[in-house]
Amino acid sequence: MKQQISKWLSILLPVLLGVYLIYYSYHQFTPEQIKEIEGYFKNADYTYIFIAGFIAVLGNASRAYRWKFSLEQMGYTSSFQNNFMAVNIGYLLNLTVPRSGEISRALVVKKYNGIPFDKGFGSIVAERIVDMVILLLFMLLAVTLQFDVVKAFILDKIPLKKLLILVVAGLVAFVVLILIYMYSRSKLILSLKQKVSGLKEGIFSLVHMEKKWAYFFHTIFIWLSFIGMFYVTIFAFPETSHLSIGAVVTSFVVGSIAIAFTNSGFGSYPFLISKILLFYSISETVGNAFGWIVWTSQMLVLVLLGVLSFLFLPVFNRSK
Repeated sequence: MKQQISKWLSILLPVLLGVYLIYYSYHQFTPEQIKEIEGYFKNADYTYIFIAGFIAVLGNASRAYRWKFSLEQMGYTSSFQNNFMAVNIGYLLNLTVPRSGEISRALVVKKYNGIPFDKGFGSIVAERIVDMVILLLFMLLAVTLQFDVVKAFILDKIPLKKLLILVVAGLVAFVVLILIYMYSRSKLILSLKQKVSGLKEGIFSLVHMEKKWAYFFHTIFIWLSFIGMFYVTIFAFPETSHLSIGAVVTSFVVGSIAIAFTNSGFGSYPFLISKILLFYSISETVGNAFGWIVWTSQMLVLVLLGVLSFLFLPVFNRSK
């Protein structure tokens, strides 16, 4: 019962937050501003949106190809087409239940390629660790390029005193959890340790990987595709086409945080994008329309690829 409640809360809370942010955002606009936003949608140059969508497909393909290196290091093989469809299905499921996509990816290669679930899942966890490091580097780059803007944006949303309290509370909670994990003898913790030990080979496959440079190349390509999608889309609006690289990186980081820590950025992505673009003299109506177009176009690509992968995965694996 508790697991069911926890599962539904993990789904509903991000969605409710997104609904609230949508309501809060549009409640601030006058009817004239709403019409203005609608006008931006009608007049946007969708050629750039299609280009961004194509870049998204290339990024997914690169992620699928990168995955094979960590699987091969553990002695397992999975075809590119299975990896690609597993990645697409994973992105699609993440739109419903947060982090369920990682589980589905491991289940796909277990079913069709006989790769043990814990090994496949461990390789995906390793990917997520690498991606988190890259995101942190982008954050550092944003702070370096646009320190005054980042500082003003953070302090505008979270007062310095509250920010310090959150940082200290987070560090204390992290230390407490580590100590509990290390010294607790409860059945739950012991069971968790057993499961974690099964993931180690997948995670540490990166350390001993023979094709580290190929893995590194695809990692860079994946993240360049992410920021490339965002950069190309700024040309869909004349009002955003002049944004500097520093502004693009900073806005991209804010949007990535919204996607990473909420249910794929529903509601929160356009809200935060519109707020950060205010610091670059982009009106909130333009920023809101821009945020929605970027987010919606990305989600449509994920849904289309995910649905097609669901349909074709059994077709390409008839013998299995």
